[in-house]
Amino acid sequence: MEKIRKLFPLLGQNIYADTATAGLLSEDLMDWRQEHDLDYLIGGSKMKIKAIQNQIPEVRRTVARFFGCKTENVALVPNFSLGLNILLEGLDNRQRVLLLENDYPSVNWPFESRGFPISYAKINAQLEQNIWDKVKSDSIDVFALSLVQWLNGIKIDFQFLHRLKKEFPDLIIMADGTQFCGTANFNFETSAVDVLGTSAYKWLLAGYGNGLMLFKDDIMERFSLKATGFNAANADISKKDQIRFSKHFEPGHLDTLNFGSLKFSLEFLETIGIDQIETQLLKLSAHAKNAFTALGLLDPEVVGRDGHSTIFNIAGTDTSFRKLNENGVICAQRGKGIRLSFHFYNTEKDVDAIVRILKTKG
Repeated sequence: MEKIRKLFPLLGQNIYADTATAGLLSEDLMDWRQEHDLDYLIGGSKMKIKAIQNQIPEVRRTVARFFGCKTENVALVPNFSLGLNILLEGLDNRQRVLLLENDYPSVNWPFESRGFPISYAKINAQLEQNIWDKVKSDSIDVFALSLVQWLNGIKIDFQFLHRLKKEFPDLIIMADGTQFCGTANFNFETSAVDVLGTSAYKWLLAGYGNGLMLFKDDIMERFSLKATGFNAANADISKKDQIRFSKHFEPGHLDTLNFGSLKFSLEFLETIGIDQIETQLLKLSAHAKNAFTALGLLDPEVVGRDGHSTIFNIAGTDTSFRKLNENGVICAQRGKGIRLSFHFYNTEKDVDAIVRILKTKG
């Protein structure tokens, strides 16, 4: 991992504990992006047409391979928020929806603004039981959630989602994977999730302006999508009325720089090995949870759960936040505390250094 860490210059002078805000740009990705734009500089439309025709299908295939999804069910979108809003324009707003209290606004607001009948489950140590009770008591049609919570890093139990889907097979499970994708081996087709969307600038390390939506075959008939455009028909006027489900999310041109960056980053993660990344993050999560629990910095709802992501919201004042910053720790203030988030380029030594800083008086 030390060799890989050298690809991220920021790590040379700082402890980067803020991937939950933005993943780091690697030197290799920067080199690829510069070469791409140099080709555009000297090639103009010839380069762009060729890239759109050849590169975008390769991006789609790479996404499908990485996430275990059918290629034709991959939609490339600038970000999760736009993808979800397009999707919900095609969903009957009489469908009963379950959301999580204080979930990421871009998950909850699009449902709330469209007048769906909504129930809410509390995010605490009994999260899964809260969800089960609401789905059963409120006759829920659609359950939408972040797989990992942005404020405190609570991670849904994926086996629970399987049990939920088995008990309620008609339930549509929509998931925001923005704080999850890139942290663990995930196969979409064998999962309980029916719709997965993610922005790729965090744990996938792909920079801004690219994301994806994945769909299961058997939920498409529940939506009547209206978004369209020339690109949705692959620039073929005769195909106006033959647009497949996922292409409704791509009405206009796709940026070959941004989506090429997505392909580059997914292949980079594959080179490291997603299983190796997951193993590293499990170690970091356990180490950090033990350390922050010992200092009394974590909420009981986090301490009381088995397993966790590598996102932690610790109790801390403005003074604590400034002290971390002054000692080279890049993190974020979220909610009532300080959010620390660790990726594979972090080490247990980073966690230990943060603990020492927090223990220091003054």
